[in-house]
Amino acid sequence: MTATAVGSFNRWRSRTTFVLALSASAVGLGNLWRFSYLAGENGGAPFVVAYVLCLFLVAVPVLVAEVVIGSHGRGGPVAALRWAADRSLLSRAWVTLGWLACGTGVLILAYYAVIAGWALAYARFMQLGTFSAASAALVGEHFQQFLVEPARQVYWQTLFLLLAGAFVFFGVRRGLGLLVWLAVPGMLFLLGALLQFSFAHGDMAAAREFLFSVQWADFDSRTVLIALGHAFFTLGVGVGTGLSYGAYAPPRIPIGRSVMAVAVFDTMIALLVGVVVFPLVFANNMSPAGGPGLLFISVPYAFGNLLQGELFGALFFLLVVLAALGSAVAMIEPAVRALMQQARLRRGTSVLVVLSIAWILGLTLVLGMSPGQGWFANGNLFAFLDAITAQWLLPLVSLGTAVLVGWRLRPEILRVELYRETPLFFSLWRLLLRYLAPSAIGLLILLALVSSGI
Repeated sequence: MTATAVGSFNRWRSRTTFVLALSASAVGLGNLWRFSYLAGENGGAPFVVAYVLCLFLVAVPVLVAEVVIGSHGRGGPVAALRWAADRSLLSRAWVTLGWLACGTGVLILAYYAVIAGWALAYARFMQLGTFSAASAALVGEHFQQFLVEPARQVYWQTLFLLLAGAFVFFGVRRGLGLLVWLAVPGMLFLLGALLQFSFAHGDMAAAREFLFSVQWADFDSRTVLIALGHAFFTLGVGVGTGLSYGAYAPPRIPIGRSVMAVAVFDTMIALLVGVVVFPLVFANNMSPAGGPGLLFISVPYAFGNLLQGELFGALFFLLVVLAALGSAVAMIEPAVRALMQQARLRRGTSVLVVLSIAWILGLTLVLGMSPGQGWFANGNLFAFLDAITAQWLLPLVSLGTAVLVGWRLRPEILRVELYRETPLFFSLWRLLLRYLAPSAIGLLILLALVSSGI
């Protein structure tokens, strides 16, 4: 136990809760929104194959590294990194990674809350039968009209942030712990019902061909790099979740196997959601490459034109909200913990500060979608935030973590935290962390540089 250590009350009681917490943070809009439209835009199966490989060979080793630091330091992201640096006689400048991770999480939370607010609104629209027997054009017009009505968007965004903030406010066991035991079983139940509906009403053959038949002609370096960026996004690498949740993990857990279980669960959910979405999209002759509009145009149209579709459409968007809630809480907690430890603020005050920043940024995004707002028009700021976090900040934090843990921290410290894992696992993990992860992340950053014209 260190000076920065969390108390025993601020730990989860079991490995199961820890795994569920990381799973809830990983299964978010990355699975239910981003994965679907990225797969649609990048040829389906080639993207899926590349994503799975990048997830397990690059993102998982980095997340294990984050959890190791958190478990070792038993504090918030900044405190844990300071402790790790001190134990290996390194510069305290490495704590910058902790602040950068927290800031990245808040930036993502800003547009995350906006999209989750859309999902909340669409759950209500489906329940009211707004899209019952509606044409694709009418559904598209409804979405466009919704985007230029800031008041409605802010209402739903605020509701979502308050809900997420409430769970963080009540702390590790009574808040975060309660959420994961509600959210994960709830997501599985809803996903099961939706799968049954999709099998009954969707074009499963077309979806199977699209998602699982590998077309090597469509497999190129761009697809791999996009898949790599998404692997970091969906697993929650680079936003401080691993650092914070690692501190709350019960002692003597097998960290490596636990993170692997999270990655398997995350991948399973992403693929199953694809099996829910794409059969319905194909059955209604909609394009799978619908961009972000896939979730809010193609999906409502598909559900709205099927028997009992309004009910199952509402359940689908409830699934999206539950998934987003787990991820949002995981992005709030690191910044809250950092403010509590570094600024000596109470938990409630820290939650209010983080939510206020995210809300103001989200409000700017919403206003930027209204006509006549200059540079902010047509969601340009939205696309900018998505690009700067996914292409720059997440890779930079992940690269720093890989270099710190793979090259700078003392190996004996790492082995102590991973003592439940076999020597083969430890050696393979360290090899991937030292060589493959930095190289892959470096290519991702290079792609961002080339794309931006720098």
